[in-house]
Amino acid sequence: MPHRITILNTCESYACVEENNLLEAMEQLRRKGIPVGCRNGGCGVCKVKVVRGEYARARMSRAVVSEEEEKLGYALACKVQPRSDMEVKVVGKMVRAVEARRGTSFSFEFGAAAWQVKQSDKEN
Repeated sequence: MPHRITILNTCESYACVEENNLLEAMEQLRRKGIPVGCRNGGCGVCKVKVVRGEYARARMSRAVVSEEEEKLGYALACKVQPRSDMEVKVVGKMVRAVEARRGTSFSFEFGAAAWQVKQSDKEN
């Protein structure tokens, strides 16, 4: 049975079965909320903080996730398999790109709303 994975930075969610890691499932569904790097646990690009949920994890490079971080819920999405619904926050090297994508979407919507306001002002 698939679990619901929610990426808090972008408010995206997707389904992931226990046999897949978070990154595999996201890519199979053609989602882009978690940045993708080496897919092998060494680069740290897909680093996340698990805010809620149970999971199993495979071996990760200590160069990118220290023991202390691991105890606090940090992990690499390419090495995490869900055991329940999860909420994660992207914290890796590409976090700014993820948040910029979300900001761009918001700015566009704001711009469209502002344009509509200007149009209605012209009609009066």
